[in-house]
Amino acid sequence: MRLIFAGTPAVAVPALAAVHASGHDLVAVVTRPDAPAGRGRGVLRSPVGAWADEHGVEVLTPARPREPEFLDRLGALAPDCVPVVAYGALVPPTALEIPRFGWINLHFSLLPAWRGAAPVQHAVLHGDELTGASVFQLEQGLDTGPVYGTLTDEVRPTDTSGDLLERLAHSGAGLLVAVLDAIEAGTARAEPQPADGVSLAPKLTVDDARVRWTDPAFAVDRRVRACTPAPGPWTTFRGDRVKLGTVTPVGNGPDLKPGELLVEKSRVWAGTATVPVQLGEVRAAGKRAMPATDWARGVRVGAGEEFA
Repeated sequence: MRLIFAGTPAVAVPALAAVHASGHDLVAVVTRPDAPAGRGRGVLRSPVGAWADEHGVEVLTPARPREPEFLDRLGALAPDCVPVVAYGALVPPTALEIPRFGWINLHFSLLPAWRGAAPVQHAVLHGDELTGASVFQLEQGLDTGPVYGTLTDEVRPTDTSGDLLERLAHSGAGLLVAVLDAIEAGTARAEPQPADGVSLAPKLTVDDARVRWTDPAFAVDRRVRACTPAPGPWTTFRGDRVKLGTVTPVGNGPDLKPGELLVEKSRVWAGTATVPVQLGEVRAAGKRAMPATDWARGVRVGAGEEFA
């Protein structure tokens, strides 16, 4: 089939590479426009756009996919199907109708669970033990289209969102190509999503990433892992924001108030509503990440001082 791939961030690149390596004809990619990034705020190509440039694939960067110029080019390229992974823009009906097999989306959850922008983060945050990926027919509703296929993956006790998303990006790439092959062969069947089990996964904000020390230790651990690497878990110390690495709840740790810190020779504890957690890395503003013990010695944490 003639394919145009739509996607933007690095998590979409494994699927893009798999589509390119398949027996299908990748004629172009659609990605979000180049945008300022980094401290220098230089304008950068998206990871999908950069990959396409390196492999000699045409790149389309409409500000909005309803633009007439983009729709004209999409029609001229005449794709049979548009596979999508984390494109990041609402696709209008006029664009959805151009490919004869429509647009099919690789989504990193077991639909109808966690429809929305941050399915992996919400799976970790809410303590799901099982998640996966789904390939479904894109339509106007939020991740509501019929599903062609799924795969499952265990959420491991120490998984961050970054860990889990990387695994799903690679396994999901194979699922996406398998669905494309089935569509071409005429054997693909899309099943409507069940009405039960719907949950929503909106983007996590910086405020969502603030650690609530009055939560139980398991919830603190989940929030930290869910927000790693983005938007980045954080708290405050002496009124200044500090970023946190992963933490480890310990059932036999010292008795501490929520947020209270205790520095020992080889570890640093922080209290929660239940058992304390042992801190991994800490990164103060403008500093590099460092082991919690090094940070605590550097700032000279006093008895009874707290995160807030």
